[in-house]
Amino acid sequence: MDVVIFTLSVLSNFVEARKMRKLNILLVVVLVAAALFGAVNHTNAQSKYVNTFDLQLPLTEGDYAGVDLKGTKVVWWHQHTGDRENVVKAMVETFNTNPFGITVEAVSKGSYDDIFTAVTAGLQTNELPNIVVAYANQAALYQNDGALVDMNPLFSDPIIGIQDFEDDFYVNFFVSDISSVHDGQRLGFSTYRSMESLYYNPDALKELGYDAPPKTWAEFKEMTCKFVQADPANRDGYLVRTDASFVAAAAFAAGGSIYDEENGFTYENPEVAEMPTVMQEMINEGCAKKIAERFADQNSYAAGKSLFYTGSSSGIPFIWAAVVKSVEAGGPKFTPAIAPIPGYKDTPIQNVYGASNSLVGKGKTKAEILASWLFMRWFSEAAQQATWAKGSNYFPVRKSTAANLEDVFAAEGTGAPYKQVFDLLGSTKEEPGVSVYQTVRSAAAKMLNDVLDGADVAEALKTLNEEANKLLDESGGK
Repeated sequence: MDVVIFTLSVLSNFVEARKMRKLNILLVVVLVAAALFGAVNHTNAQSKYVNTFDLQLPLTEGDYAGVDLKGTKVVWWHQHTGDRENVVKAMVETFNTNPFGITVEAVSKGSYDDIFTAVTAGLQTNELPNIVVAYANQAALYQNDGALVDMNPLFSDPIIGIQDFEDDFYVNFFVSDISSVHDGQRLGFSTYRSMESLYYNPDALKELGYDAPPKTWAEFKEMTCKFVQADPANRDGYLVRTDASFVAAAAFAAGGSIYDEENGFTYENPEVAEMPTVMQEMINEGCAKKIAERFADQNSYAAGKSLFYTGSSSGIPFIWAAVVKSVEAGGPKFTPAIAPIPGYKDTPIQNVYGASNSLVGKGKTKAEILASWLFMRWFSEAAQQATWAKGSNYFPVRKSTAANLEDVFAAEGTGAPYKQVFDLLGSTKEEPGVSVYQTVRSAAAKMLNDVLDGADVAEALKTLNEEANKLLDESGGK
């Protein structure tokens, strides 16, 4: 009975996420009936989550019944480099001690764009990995060629599924993995996330007479301008981020959106316009500047020349390292603090982003698909999530991981901001998963750059919205 309840819960979440745009009631009934039939006929079904290494394999029923995994090799294309790649290698080495005979090879394939290019080429040559890191919009594009595995059946499988998904996972992290343009297929498995965050200098803020970071963009402007006016020759003000994720984050914080399934892209609304309008005002009044070179905004903040910095929470270690370097050169020492992106009233809605991992089905055997799933399932468990969070500073996808992160929360310089942003994970939203968002992102960045150069905000947003929806229409809604 627990399995039946879990199945219904998963399907309920699935239907809500898709907003029922392309799925009719009859299909839902069929899916529920099929799931219930499968659940009651799995005589060895389990009601509680069993750690991957403790699973009794091979399976005796279902699509993967009798599949022998011994000697199966899994290739994972990822984007991690440096210290994070070292953590990946160590974790893969641990997984390769599994009792099933699976061997995973993790390949650092370059940037997200490099991987996207490699997969796009591989769709033609069939030279594809078993697992590939992909944003939701990229996964949707891959599935236009039928390259990926729908993981819904794997998630809800009574033996090898995720029985505690609703109870222990940050479910919102997984909404974008469900593709509304591919009939609700689950095309990704989130194994980590990061959050668009407002970094601030608490010491400088206190000197200005403020005891809390800004909740509104008006407060943000007031604080920044006051900071610059105190020492205009040595202070930059705010160095403006102009990428699409910042535009989305500001809209989400204000309770708005940039896309919905019924109306397509919705950039032309007041919630989106507020941040670009204030940024333009700040540029005109000398309280803000465009970023002149890579990392200039991080370095200015770390050196105490900017009161605020906006960026990914995964950058906390890099920000702290920059502060330490600045102090060694004679700059002011402070501990970075993090707050929600401004624009909210009561509950801040944070833009959580990050690529998921997709299962490649094109040209793959059942053994390869099952082995790949088991690796991702293992990676998502609390012990592995704690190891990954400590080594990468990304957020874990399981709530229970927090019990193993006390040393992370206590670390000098990085622990306090990590804990501050960790406590904001309860209210999050993710950017669109449609494939054309890959192109729309560039158009959104251009919009904000144009506004900073003096373009009319309303006209710039109208142009962006029209272009984005034209692209969406040309793609057939994908």
